Amino acid sequence: MALRDWVGLVTLSLLWGGSFFFVGVAVREWPPLSIVLARVLVAALALWAVVAALRLPVRRDGAALRAALGMGALNNLIPFGLIVWAQGGGLPSGIASILNATTPLWAVLVAHGLGAERLTAMRVAGAALGFAGVAAMIGADIGAGLAGHGSAAGAVLLATLSYAFAGVFGRRFAALGVPPPVAAAGQTTASSLLLLPLVPLLEPLGALPAPSPAVVAALGGLGLLSTALAYLLYFRLLASAGPVNLLLVTLLIPASAVLLGALALGEALAPRHALGMAAIAGGLALIDGRLPRRALLSARP
Repeated sequence: MALRDWVGLVTLSLLWGGSFFFVGVAVREWPPLSIVLARVLVAALALWAVVAALRLPVRRDGAALRAALGMGALNNLIPFGLIVWAQGGGLPSGIASILNATTPLWAVLVAHGLGAERLTAMRVAGAALGFAGVAAMIGADIGAGLAGHGSAAGAVLLATLSYAFAGVFGRRFAALGVPPPVAAAGQTTASSLLLLPLVPLLEPLGALPAPSPAVVAALGGLGLLSTALAYLLYFRLLASAGPVNLLLVTLLIPASAVLLGALALGEALAPRHALGMAAIAGGLALIDGRLPRRALLSARP
């Protein structure tokens, strides 16, 4: 990947890492599907404003609409709903972010199975090493966090599998010549349309409490930062770096959260944090492939 792709991945990890915090605030007062609907609606409105401001062309043919609906389901409706349901059931946000870090493992397998990218031992080893680094950063908290939350943990794992399929499916936007802002606006709009008939049936809007200022702020952060801005970056990276490299962002999210806590909140960095970050860096290097190849070439007589 190019340097700007790595910068984009780190930025995306910060935007998506914040979503676990925002969801943790919102689920104290609102049910899961209502949160997801608010998230994608806010994002869709913001993204269409960007499309209008940039005067980008919008395709309305069947292929573009099918791509938007597919991505809306695979990348928003299914994973957002599962993760919010899991956190609403008591799964700690830190444990959810660890389980979310299995996404690159699924991405390597799904991309190979669908013929999008070739499966290599180095990529599998890199994804496994990166996940081990994420687990090491949390340490003994994993067992305590998972206790009594087996179904919630399974829901998050299903969400990561959906993300992996979305990474491969979403490449068709670039093939159709759809600009990233239009692709992002299309998928969030499709998600909103899929949710609008479901939410009133499952979570009557009249029964919802008026959101507190904290929930309003959390929903705004979810929609504008963790969804609208994040998906502008997502589709640009998908076109330039590919689905497996793109989904490495889930390995960076816990590391970003720990570093932000140390820099902004004065939280202490434990040795396991340094060990975990080193393992994540090693996993990323293996998947990227260039450093290991150079090392092998230089070691040859």
